[in-house]
Amino acid sequence: MADKTIAFASDHAGFELKETLKTYLSEQGYEVLDLGAHSLESVDYPDFGKAMGDAIAEGKANKGILVCGSGIGISIAANRNPAVRAALVQSGLAAKLARQHNDANVISLGARLVGVETAYDCVDAFLATDFEGGRHQRRVDKLSS
Repeated sequence: MADKTIAFASDHAGFELKETLKTYLSEQGYEVLDLGAHSLESVDYPDFGKAMGDAIAEGKANKGILVCGSGIGISIAANRNPAVRAALVQSGLAAKLARQHNDANVISLGARLVGVETAYDCVDAFLATDFEGGRHQRRVDKLSS
């Protein structure tokens, strides 16, 4: 079921944090769709950003979490798919605002920039926050036009 499924994708630099976050959410009852990477072996982040975009566009998951070294490159790659609104976040507040104001359906984390506890805060805020709609809806609509 896509509503309770969270897609994950990372490059090699984000692999360990991705694995930690997968366990964290699995323990909370979420289904995990792992799009790779599957090891610390060097890979190219655009491939995994694209995999996230495809998974969101195809309805395999409604939300996703990306991880690379900085979180920047993989989010740029995912945002190339019009179905994705990926936000780079480094705090729970940023994740909350990305949901409330931008209807982000994917967050991106930099494994070299945030610790595990901060990553947990980001993920918790992302999953617990609804889009506010209202004046924000017309702005989000412009992202797809």
